[in-house]
Amino acid sequence: MAGNSKDSKILAYKDMINQLNKTISAQTELIQSLQKTLEAGRLEKENLRQQIEYLTKKLFGTSSEKRKDIDGQLNLFDEAEQEADPTWKQELPDDITVPEHKRKARRTHADLFKNIPSCDEIISLPEEERNCPTCGTQMECIGKEFVRHEFRFTPVKGKVVNIYRETYKCPECAISEEHPDEQTFVKAPVQDPLIPESYASESVVGWAMHQKYQNGLPLNRQKSEWTQLGVPLSRATLANWIIYCAENYLCHVYDYFHRQLGQFTRNYTQTVKRAADNKRRYAPGWVHSTCLLRGFPKGAAPHLAHDFAEQSVVCYTLCRRCPENTVAAGEGKGI
Repeated sequence: MAGNSKDSKILAYKDMINQLNKTISAQTELIQSLQKTLEAGRLEKENLRQQIEYLTKKLFGTSSEKRKDIDGQLNLFDEAEQEADPTWKQELPDDITVPEHKRKARRTHADLFKNIPSCDEIISLPEEERNCPTCGTQMECIGKEFVRHEFRFTPVKGKVVNIYRETYKCPECAISEEHPDEQTFVKAPVQDPLIPESYASESVVGWAMHQKYQNGLPLNRQKSEWTQLGVPLSRATLANWIIYCAENYLCHVYDYFHRQLGQFTRNYTQTVKRAADNKRRYAPGWVHSTCLLRGFPKGAAPHLAHDFAEQSVVCYTLCRRCPENTVAAGEGKGI
């Protein structure tokens, strides 16, 4: 009986040990899974912290583009400085020869204002101060002394010119008894206006063209300047003046350049241009220019000519006045 009881206790202890081992294994697995969960949470927290730090620097930090060294990254810019030996000293010769050079002369007022007209302004002594302070005798001018240079600018200003013309008649014919009804009247010739039935003058239109195409000032800003001068010219009015003068006066200059272009080798490039009504329609065209490598006269300036045609046209005419100079659609070289 004693042996049986001992065996049953041993079996009970073995079962308990097995249960404890299973419990330990389960607890170990649980602990490992919880550690993995904690590690994943820590990594996620660290990523979120870095994102918050980065966004905070982007929002509130400095906007300087100065390079900053990053830990753990290779530096590709100061490798020579890092690898250099700080104890090394360059051996210099005893005598160093410095080459001579000519110092550039300082710019003078004469060079600065050589293309600007100049005039002299002489400041005289007032009449009440021309008496000698010692004896009261009238003093005489004996010369003048240079004081300084001044650059003066006259702002743009306009004026209205009322143009009249005189009418002449013959006084003898007016009192003649032979032909009392025939009187001679002659009016002074007047130059035709720049634009018919318009108050535009050459100076106004020329200034508008200069501001737009030379200085790059849009017509809308020019409108503000004219308003400040007291003349509220609209943007459409300025545009109409420029277009009219270009089509009626500058076209002759354009035709001359085009005739000159026809004498030399030309290059053609296809391009597009937006329609004038500002809608989503584009007109294809060609740009041709003189070739600077062959056939172009020495000392002459290159020219560009543009011609845009409707999309339905098969051959694009470079100049409507020269229909023989055409370019085949889709080719890009002269016929």
